[in-house]
Amino acid sequence: MDMDDDLPRKADDPLSLLLRQDLAPLSVADLNARITALEGEIARTRSKIESAFNHKASAEALFKR
Repeated sequence: MDMDDDLPRKADDPLSLLLRQDLAPLSVADLNARITALEGEIARTRSKIESAFNHKASAEALFKR
């Protein structure tokens, strides 16, 4: 299984566009800013995953009673 199999299929999807963006014209400062922004988005995404997991666990605990 290719890792790209999990990526969105729509050509105009923001993630797809981001992955295809040419990095060559970007300066080092631009690249560092991009990394900072992406790390922030990773943290936000992980927080959403954790929230969803906690919500699911809470619901399962409620219905086990």
